[in-house]
Amino acid sequence: MSAQKPASAGTPATTTAAQVAAPSTSTPTSTSSRKPWVKKTPVEIVLEQIGKQEEKVAEMRKDLAREERELAKLQQAKKVLEAQ
Repeated sequence: MSAQKPASAGTPATTTAAQVAAPSTSTPTSTSSRKPWVKKTPVEIVLEQIGKQEEKVAEMRKDLAREERELAKLQQAKKVLEAQ
């Protein structure tokens, strides 16, 4: 086991240096295959934010409706328990 440790300890150090250099050369090729960045106007940004906020509010309304139904069930259970 001790013979394997020094051999494996030296190998990752050289591999790490090679791995660090490899992504640098592959990064420019991956950026050319990506979609080009399209600058948005301030109006488009605000409209996008409005859309996201509307979606968020709709989701919160669904959650609120679910919680209100659960509360109604618990209140009915409370009435039954108090009646006993």
